[in-house]
Amino acid sequence: MAKFKKKVKTSQEISTASLPDIIFMLLFFFMVTTVLRESNIMVKQRIPKASQLRKLEQKKLVSYIYVGKPNDPRKFGNEPKIQANDAFIELDGVIQFIEEERSKLAENERDQITISLKVDEETKMGVVVDITEKMREANARKLMYAAARKADK
Repeated sequence: MAKFKKKVKTSQEISTASLPDIIFMLLFFFMVTTVLRESNIMVKQRIPKASQLRKLEQKKLVSYIYVGKPNDPRKFGNEPKIQANDAFIELDGVIQFIEEERSKLAENERDQITISLKVDEETKMGVVVDITEKMREANARKLMYAAARKADK
Protein backbone atom coordinates (compact mmCIF):
# COMPACT_ATOMS: atom_id res chain seq x y z
CA MET A 1 0.00 0.00 0.00
CA ALA A 2 0.99 3.53 -0.69
CA LYS A 3 1.52 5.94 2.11
CA PHE A 4 -0.34 9.20 1.94
CA LYS A 5 1.06 12.15 3.76
CA LYS A 6 -1.29 14.63 5.26
CA LYS A 7 -0.54 18.20 4.42
CA VAL A 8 -0.92 19.98 7.70
CA LYS A 9 -1.10 23.73 7.38
CA THR A 10 -2.48 25.29 10.51
CA SER A 11 -2.38 29.01 10.68
CA GLN A 12 -1.84 30.64 14.04
CA GLU A 13 -2.50 34.21 12.84
CA ILE A 14 -4.97 36.43 14.65
CA SER A 15 -7.57 37.93 12.43
CA THR A 16 -7.35 41.72 12.36
CA ALA A 17 -10.50 42.24 10.34
CA SER A 18 -12.48 43.48 13.35
CA LEU A 19 -9.70 45.71 14.70
CA PRO A 20 -10.92 48.93 12.98
CA ASP A 21 -14.40 48.32 14.39
CA ILE A 22 -13.02 48.01 17.91
CA ILE A 23 -10.95 51.17 17.52
CA PHE A 24 -13.93 53.18 16.29
CA MET A 25 -16.11 51.89 19.12
CA LEU A 26 -13.48 53.03 21.64
CA LEU A 27 -13.17 56.38 19.88
CA PHE A 28 -16.93 56.97 20.01
CA PHE A 29 -17.06 55.86 23.65
CA PHE A 30 -14.46 58.42 24.69
CA MET A 31 -16.01 61.14 22.55
CA VAL A 32 -19.38 60.63 24.21
CA THR A 33 -18.15 60.33 27.81
CA THR A 34 -15.57 63.11 27.79
CA VAL A 35 -16.69 66.41 29.26
CA LEU A 36 -15.17 69.44 27.61
CA ARG A 37 -14.73 72.79 29.26
CA GLU A 38 -18.09 74.49 29.35
CA SER A 39 -17.02 78.10 29.22
CA ASN A 40 -13.98 80.21 28.54
CA ILE A 41 -13.35 82.43 31.56
CA MET A 42 -12.65 85.99 30.47
CA VAL A 43 -12.30 87.58 33.92
CA LYS A 44 -9.52 87.35 36.48
CA GLN A 45 -10.22 84.69 39.06
CA ARG A 46 -8.38 84.64 42.35
CA ILE A 47 -10.87 82.76 44.45
CA PRO A 48 -10.86 83.56 48.21
CA LYS A 49 -9.89 80.84 50.68
CA ALA A 50 -12.53 79.21 52.90
CA SER A 51 -12.38 77.27 56.13
CA GLN A 52 -15.53 75.19 55.63
CA LEU A 53 -16.25 73.61 52.27
CA ARG A 54 -18.97 71.28 51.06
CA LYS A 55 -18.88 69.25 47.88
CA LEU A 56 -21.70 69.46 45.35
CA GLU A 57 -24.02 66.51 44.93
CA GLN A 58 -25.44 67.20 41.48
CA LYS A 59 -23.29 69.35 39.22
CA LYS A 60 -25.85 69.40 36.43
CA LEU A 61 -28.09 71.63 38.57
CA VAL A 62 -25.36 74.27 38.94
CA SER A 63 -24.95 77.31 36.70
CA TYR A 64 -21.89 79.50 37.04
CA ILE A 65 -21.57 83.28 37.09
CA TYR A 66 -18.05 84.71 37.09
CA VAL A 67 -17.33 88.19 38.43
CA GLY A 68 -14.03 90.02 38.20
CA LYS A 69 -11.90 92.43 36.23
CA PRO A 70 -11.59 91.49 32.54
CA ASN A 71 -8.42 89.75 31.36
CA ASP A 72 -8.20 92.24 28.50
CA PRO A 73 -8.52 95.68 30.14
CA ARG A 74 -7.82 97.58 26.89
CA LYS A 75 -10.88 96.07 25.28
CA PHE A 76 -13.30 95.83 28.22
CA GLY A 77 -12.00 98.35 30.80
CA ASN A 78 -10.93 97.92 34.41
CA GLU A 79 -14.33 97.74 36.11
CA PRO A 80 -15.54 94.32 37.35
CA LYS A 81 -17.65 92.50 34.75
CA ILE A 82 -20.24 89.74 35.06
CA GLN A 83 -19.63 86.74 32.81
CA ALA A 84 -22.13 83.98 32.08
CA ASN A 85 -21.66 81.34 29.39
CA ASP A 86 -18.69 82.84 27.52
CA ALA A 87 -20.26 86.31 27.33
CA PHE A 88 -20.32 89.41 29.45
CA ILE A 89 -23.76 90.37 30.68
CA GLU A 90 -25.09 93.46 32.40
CA LEU A 91 -26.75 93.31 35.80
CA ASP A 92 -30.20 93.24 34.18
CA GLY A 93 -29.17 90.19 32.14
CA VAL A 94 -28.80 88.03 35.26
CA ILE A 95 -32.53 87.30 35.36
CA GLN A 96 -32.58 86.28 31.70
CA PHE A 97 -29.50 84.07 32.22
CA ILE A 98 -31.19 82.27 35.13
CA GLU A 99 -34.36 81.70 33.12
CA GLU A 100 -32.34 80.29 30.21
CA GLU A 101 -30.48 77.93 32.53
CA ARG A 102 -33.76 76.81 34.11
CA SER A 103 -35.25 76.03 30.72
CA LYS A 104 -32.37 73.60 30.04
CA LEU A 105 -33.32 71.49 33.07
CA ALA A 106 -36.08 68.94 33.42
CA GLU A 107 -39.43 70.17 34.77
CA ASN A 108 -39.00 68.59 38.21
CA GLU A 109 -35.46 69.98 38.64
CA ARG A 110 -36.13 73.61 37.74
CA ASP A 111 -36.75 74.73 41.32
CA GLN A 112 -33.50 73.06 42.45
CA ILE A 113 -31.19 75.18 40.28
CA THR A 114 -28.12 76.45 42.13
CA ILE A 115 -26.21 79.52 41.04
CA SER A 116 -22.50 79.40 41.79
CA LEU A 117 -20.80 82.77 42.09
CA LYS A 118 -17.10 82.68 41.36
CA VAL A 119 -16.02 86.13 42.46
CA ASP A 120 -12.51 87.52 42.34
CA GLU A 121 -11.30 88.41 45.82
CA GLU A 122 -10.61 92.03 44.79
CA THR A 123 -14.19 92.63 43.58
CA LYS A 124 -16.29 95.01 45.68
CA MET A 125 -19.13 93.43 47.61
CA GLY A 126 -21.68 95.85 46.10
CA VAL A 127 -21.56 93.99 42.79
CA VAL A 128 -22.23 90.69 44.56
CA VAL A 129 -25.16 92.17 46.51
CA ASP A 130 -26.66 93.52 43.27
CA ILE A 131 -26.39 90.07 41.67
CA THR A 132 -28.04 88.36 44.65
CA GLU A 133 -30.92 90.86 44.51
CA LYS A 134 -31.46 90.04 40.84
CA MET A 135 -31.38 86.34 41.76
CA ARG A 136 -34.18 86.95 44.26
CA GLU A 137 -36.23 88.63 41.54
CA ALA A 138 -35.68 85.57 39.34
CA ASN A 139 -36.68 83.30 42.26
CA ALA A 140 -33.29 81.57 42.32
CA ARG A 141 -32.86 81.04 46.05
CA LYS A 142 -29.95 78.59 46.09
CA LEU A 143 -26.66 80.41 46.00
CA MET A 144 -23.19 79.01 46.34
CA TYR A 145 -19.98 81.00 46.67
CA ALA A 146 -17.02 79.21 45.12
CA ALA A 147 -13.90 79.16 47.29
CA ALA A 148 -10.55 77.42 47.42
CA ARG A 149 -9.36 75.35 50.34
CA LYS A 150 -7.67 77.27 53.09
CA ALA A 151 -3.98 76.50 53.36
CA ASP A 152 -3.16 74.61 56.54
CA LYS A 153 -0.69 76.45 58.75
